[in-house]
Amino acid sequence: METNNAHSEPLKKITVMLEEEQVEELKELAEEYRKKLGPKWNLSALVRVAVGDFLTRMGKIV
Repeated sequence: METNNAHSEPLKKITVMLEEEQVEELKELAEEYRKKLGPKWNLSALVRVAVGDFLTRMGKIV
C-alpha cells in the first residue's frame, strides 16, 4: 500500500485500463486543476475523485 500525506487513508496501487480519449481528457483536466488548486492534482487524484463520486452515487460509501 502507498500512503499519501494529503490523504488520511492509505492508497493502493492498481492498474486501470481506460480508453485513450479518456486518458487525454483526464490529463487536460489534471493540468487545469494543478494550475488552479496546486501540484497535488494529477491523473491519480482525478480518478480517485471520479471513483469516489461513482461509489457515493451507488450508495456504497457516504
